[in-house]
Amino acid sequence: MSIIILGLTLPLYAQDEQPKPTATDSAAVAKSDSTTKGTEEKEEDKKKTIEDLTKSSQAFKGLFTVFQDTTTGDLQLLIKENQIGKEYIYFTQTLDGVLAAGHFRGNFRDNRVFSIQKHFDRIEIISENTSYYFAPNNALSKAARANISPSILISAKIEAHDDSTQTYLIKANGIFHSEALHRVNRTQGSKGFALGKLSKEKTKTRAIKNYPKNTDLIVAYTYENPNPKGGGAGITDARNVTITLRHTLIKMPKNDYQPRFDDPRVGYFTTKVTDLTSTSATPYRDLVHRWHLKKKDPKAKLSNPVTPITWWIENTTPKELRSTIKKAALNWNIAFEAAGFKNAVQVKEQPDDATWDAGDIRYNVLRWTSSPQPPFGGYGPSFVNPRTGEIMGADVMLEFGFITNRLTRGRVFETAALHLEEQLDTQDPRLCSLGHALHESGLFGIQALRVSGASKLQMEDLLKDSLHYLILHEIGHTLGLNHNMKASQMQSLDNLHNKSLTSKLGLTGSVMDYPSINFALPNQKQGEYYTTRPGPYDLWAIEFGYSSTAKNNKAEQDRLDRILARSTEPELMFGNDADDMRSANRGIDPRVMIYDLSGDAIGQAMGRIELANSIMNQVQSKYNTQGNTYQELQDAYIILTGQQGIAGTIISRYIGGVYMDRAVIGQPGATQPLLPVALADQKRAMDALTKHIFASNAYDTPNGLYNHLQQQRRGFSNTDAPKIHGRILNIHKSILDYLLHRRVQTRIVDSALYGNEYALSDMMTDLTDAVFKSDIAGTVNSFRQNLQIEYVQRLSKMTTPDNNHIYASRAIALDKLKNIQTQLKDKKTTDTSTQAHTGYILHLIEQATDND
Repeated sequence: MSIIILGLTLPLYAQDEQPKPTATDSAAVAKSDSTTKGTEEKEEDKKKTIEDLTKSSQAFKGLFTVFQDTTTGDLQLLIKENQIGKEYIYFTQTLDGVLAAGHFRGNFRDNRVFSIQKHFDRIEIISENTSYYFAPNNALSKAARANISPSILISAKIEAHDDSTQTYLIKANGIFHSEALHRVNRTQGSKGFALGKLSKEKTKTRAIKNYPKNTDLIVAYTYENPNPKGGGAGITDARNVTITLRHTLIKMPKNDYQPRFDDPRVGYFTTKVTDLTSTSATPYRDLVHRWHLKKKDPKAKLSNPVTPITWWIENTTPKELRSTIKKAALNWNIAFEAAGFKNAVQVKEQPDDATWDAGDIRYNVLRWTSSPQPPFGGYGPSFVNPRTGEIMGADVMLEFGFITNRLTRGRVFETAALHLEEQLDTQDPRLCSLGHALHESGLFGIQALRVSGASKLQMEDLLKDSLHYLILHEIGHTLGLNHNMKASQMQSLDNLHNKSLTSKLGLTGSVMDYPSINFALPNQKQGEYYTTRPGPYDLWAIEFGYSSTAKNNKAEQDRLDRILARSTEPELMFGNDADDMRSANRGIDPRVMIYDLSGDAIGQAMGRIELANSIMNQVQSKYNTQGNTYQELQDAYIILTGQQGIAGTIISRYIGGVYMDRAVIGQPGATQPLLPVALADQKRAMDALTKHIFASNAYDTPNGLYNHLQQQRRGFSNTDAPKIHGRILNIHKSILDYLLHRRVQTRIVDSALYGNEYALSDMMTDLTDAVFKSDIAGTVNSFRQNLQIEYVQRLSKMTTPDNNHIYASRAIALDKLKNIQTQLKDKKTTDTSTQAHTGYILHLIEQATDND
């Protein structure tokens, strides 16, 4: 790992353009009874003093003075008497790591509140529980600690104390050179690459930066594993792997910031807090994450903020992209005007001779990396005060792979760029895979532009539009906004390419969605590829989060209620990752989806399949440059079939779907909270799958294309022959995963009680017809053979006693097997492959239905 050397930086906070070094008072917490001094030693004069123990060390003075021995590098920490009993904020991020171990540059990790306590001759660092609230005027608040256990992270012996300065000295290697503050390694039993054991000898402090409001230590953790497995090319030698973290200890702010509480109709990142003194069925005080913006002129309708949100474009950013990045970031000022602010967001460029490091949390920086296995295309995390939700700093990480023409994900031929599950974010809501989604959409756009004979300039415009949208999206995250996967439903299918409309209102209701690239069909005039400004939802969400607080609680609640009452307006619809249906077993509302576009997502997806097929018929002629390999042609095939598979996934979600409305009781414009998708739309979706996904001609390609699907690099662990059937079968499996999933089938049956008209028996009959009917009496091609075998095997499994499907699903599955058996048992064909296939299908059914 390379050594990170940081220059001088300005003190916290990251929001400040030019932070002032003046310290502010911390929020006081009642000191523990155990902070009284321990028994004095009888021979005080023989004890070593702080001066004695630190004479060979360099002192780094600041919030917490740190001493580092100039010979050994060992650390000691000075604790002041007036710091005991107080709360502080802890934040850590990965400065450099390896993705296989769960770390990558810029990865925001732990963010918590800790306190410092003294217990006799020891100093304790205690992680405080911030998940609960007790109203101060409620008698129950006297029992606020009952059955809530804080965590003692550190208990360090006091090595020396000084009565005159009221300070205590403790050893700090055990704090910063261990995993006491933050778990760096994965928990035992976790899947993936194992780092091994932390080496005390090789772990070291790279740098110490100290300020009145915060103390930073950069520590390189080296792990040893004599028998490592895997790890990837990014690891030089898996026996010794180094992860570099920044630990930041921050003084608890004391200011006039007022928390704002979450509402399910609008999407902000939150710190979850439950009121244990409330009698409400929803005792939640979840804290919205937002910056501390105050008007310079509180009386003005539009005012500059006292302190703007200032972004710095890292000096590693390609110069030709800087104007696009700056323009996109500044476009957020449109949204802040809805909250009463002008110039709320400012953008500057980091000078080439800057003395501060882009990784320093005191600056909000748009940063660039180029990784062997990019974990994102863009990533916009922030860290907060967990007591209030106030955002204290943020970064946007951009991956160079995003602007290249190579596939950056999943090089396995059968699955690359295929399934939406590849885009599935982890349980950490801060992680974002939009960059990957945009990259793959962009590669599809490149194929379409190549076929149309577009110029290089037009292709560059597509890249800039994609980057513009990515910046809008990631900056949105740093403002506190989480995803809105429902926003792509705003425009009608007919209006998608109406630039005069979309340039003013937007293609989507929000820039926080993962939309499909808006690429015109051959007979259409091209509109905007992506929305270019914050949408109506974004303006509304920023108004909710950032508009000035009223003078009293009742007036404030009334004001927020008026804002939230607009949530039923169609362009303000909202649904986030918790609701989306990208995975077969998640979500119920098909409008909350990624890679879709328009209020007619079924129609748009069918158009995308038709466009992909049209491009497929022409693409080979566009990759014929002498001297080149066929890698780009293989990538084109992967991208085009990937678009087909993803479109099929989007269509499938309307079958068994249930629309959700989170409007509160009595809210104007509200519909029913749960409303099943109309029968006509579910049948339309099944018809689309039958024609575009399951049909025998759905994957026809020009003669000779398969002969040229050759990758450039030889592979010793796999064959060069493209696994075409495996890839198409994976598309089919993805659709069957959903339609036959126990949760989906259960929902279809349950929703019949509240309006669903597409009975499970009818859906399964239509699905069976889609898989078998068109060639029940004729030749079955190899793609359909795989599909039919897969379907029969799944039906067979559904009928077994240990299966977890509901009884109705088991009964219908058995019925469909018998229907297939009846239709096939007397089938006559001269095609030997079809003959063998039919025999095998009947064999599988006999095994499943055999009662002996």
